[in-house]
Amino acid sequence: MTPLVKAFFDEQTNTVSYVVQEPQGQACAIVDSVLDFDHAAGRTDTRSADEIIAWITEQNLKVDWILESHVHADHLSAAPYLQEKLGGKIGIGANITVVQDTFGKVFNEGTEFQRDGSQFDALFKDGDSIHIGQMRGDVMHTPGHTPACLTYVIGDAAFVGDTLFMPDFGTARCDFPGGSSEALFQSIQKILSLPDETRIFVGHDYKAPGRDEFAWETTVGEQKALNVHIGQGRPVEEFVAMRDARDATLAMPRLILPSLQVNMRAGQMPEPDAQGDVFLKVPINKI
Repeated sequence: MTPLVKAFFDEQTNTVSYVVQEPQGQACAIVDSVLDFDHAAGRTDTRSADEIIAWITEQNLKVDWILESHVHADHLSAAPYLQEKLGGKIGIGANITVVQDTFGKVFNEGTEFQRDGSQFDALFKDGDSIHIGQMRGDVMHTPGHTPACLTYVIGDAAFVGDTLFMPDFGTARCDFPGGSSEALFQSIQKILSLPDETRIFVGHDYKAPGRDEFAWETTVGEQKALNVHIGQGRPVEEFVAMRDARDATLAMPRLILPSLQVNMRAGQMPEPDAQGDVFLKVPINKI
């Protein structure tokens, strides 16, 4: 089965969101949405999500799922806003509880912050399946970038989140708490075991050197042959050494602190104070 895929690129965060539609029906899923956030002003905006809403409304689609590939560290999720406007259930990997426990401590959230994943409608494990109308999707647990990363394989399309980038850009960093370059290597092997013609849709693009256009669709075959970090059968020892050395040079994502606090809550803001005001925390020397 070949689902219809519509991509929405947010240049502010280099994030690609997707609407995945059954080929002969009106059911769809949204993958990795973006809530716009002006960090300096502390203001949110829904223009990126509204673009998705407008397209889904124009196509007369029905949203069955709002899917997260992982707890993003570089953008805020618009999942609750999209659910309010369009319906659908919000799903993420079952290891969200590991992420919530880790960052609940980092942000000193206290006992009122639930660490059981109950903010989400569904928690997926490796091998679980979902249905988008009559179209089946299968869940692969692909940790390494984070402990809760998933790949959604829907027909001939795989939505890999941050696990893989375009072949000329490589693979995801693994230096966040709970990350592992060795686990990422094994997860990528799972993805690359899919048929060569499987379409891969990546979660971000940054235009690799020498490429002038943003891109987000490739194939398993192209990744195996051309990926600059993992292609041509690169052995695990070599990949781990490369990935760990590279990660040691990378700065933290610009929106990591607000993103983690919001996304571990399924896109909801922290509880407001008695005056109805919402605050995000800045832990010092914790990440």
